[in-house]
Order: sequence, then C-alpha cells, then structure tokens
Amino acid sequence: MPDDTAAYGLWSLVAINSAIFIFFAFTFFRPQTRRDWRSFGAFSAFLVALFAEMYGFPLTIYLLSGWLQSRYPNVNWFSHDAGHLLEMLFGWRANPHSGPFHILSFVLIGGGFVVISMSWKVLYEAQREHRLATTGPYAYVRHPQYVGFIMVMLGFLLQWPTLLTLAMFPVLVFMYVRLAKAEEREALSEFGDAYQRYRHEVPGFIPGIGSRSKGSVPGR
Repeated sequence: MPDDTAAYGLWSLVAINSAIFIFFAFTFFRPQTRRDWRSFGAFSAFLVALFAEMYGFPLTIYLLSGWLQSRYPNVNWFSHDAGHLLEMLFGWRANPHSGPFHILSFVLIGGGFVVISMSWKVLYEAQREHRLATTGPYAYVRHPQYVGFIMVMLGFLLQWPTLLTLAMFPVLVFMYVRLAKAEEREALSEFGDAYQRYRHEVPGFIPGIGSRSKGSVPGR
C-alpha cells in the first residue's frame, strides 16, 4: 500500500526541484543560440508543470479521482506515493519507488542527460573548428541532443504521468523535430554535399533506423 501521508501544497519543493533540474539541464546543454534557448525553455516549462503536480496540486489525480476511487477503493489517491500512477494501476503498490516503471524512468532520465552532455561537447568542438559534428553520439543519430531531451521527458512521464505533461510531450517532440529540420537546412547551406552524405548515412533520431549506408561518415 502507498504511504497515506499527503504531500501536496509544498510549493517550495516545486521551486527547488524545478530550479535544480533546470540548472542541471542547463549545465549539460549550455544553450547559446536563440534556437537553443527556445528548446531549453520548452523543456523547462515541462519540468515546472511536472513538479507543480508532483508537490503542489495534484490536478490529474483530482480530475480522475472519481474513476480512480471506484476502480481502486483501497488506495488513498491523494497520498504522494499514489502519484506514481503506473505503479498503482499495474499493481506495484508495496513501494512504487522500486517498481519497474520507476526504475526505467531513472535509466531514461540519467541516460538522457548523459546523451545531452556528450553531444554538447562534440558539437562545441565541431563549431569551434567550423566542421560537421559526426563523432560520439553524432555517429549514431543526427540530433542526439534532442533525443536526450525526449528521453528525459519520457522518463519523467513514466515516473509521474500527468494530463498536462502528457499533452505537452507530443507538442515538444514535434517542436524538436521542426527545430532539427531547420538546423539541417542550415547545415546543408553551410556544408553542402558533406552534410548530404552524412544525412544519408546516419538516421535522424533513432539509431539503426533510416540510415542508407554502414560506411564511415565525413569527419569520423
């Protein structure tokens, strides 16, 4: 059974957790261009919405409380542990923090931040030397930083799904895809055939899906 102690209305925790994770993402991503700040701002808004429901007001639980209480009458849905909805719905109620969805969420969140950090280092060196970024994570996908952000958001959704963040997720993914396409147009304009070959050999977002060739890419 989940802990029956209510843990909402803690707006200081909303502010602290939002600030910590936003700063953490900032140190990994280090936005520089206007486009960088736009993608980082959208990601920050996702985090604020998430922590507002995790510690502030459980809007999703409130809206679904009638249905949840009728289906699971022995669960105190306004306890903090019950906010781990997937663990509750699939029956992992003894300790949701050790449930499979929660563990998978940590893997995705940690892995996403690592991908963002590794990608930024490669991209920074490439920009400084005025060449294509094709090593490290860029050898497997063309837009690893956006993949990292999507991994982090998906991890948080598995850990603490809310109606608002579920609605925001596809919008943000669409936004990142549009930003990626804009970056590709700029790269084609700057690097021409070299980027065209790279684009044909390396998939955009999912490793192993969409590549045309297994040969080396320019600059590897």
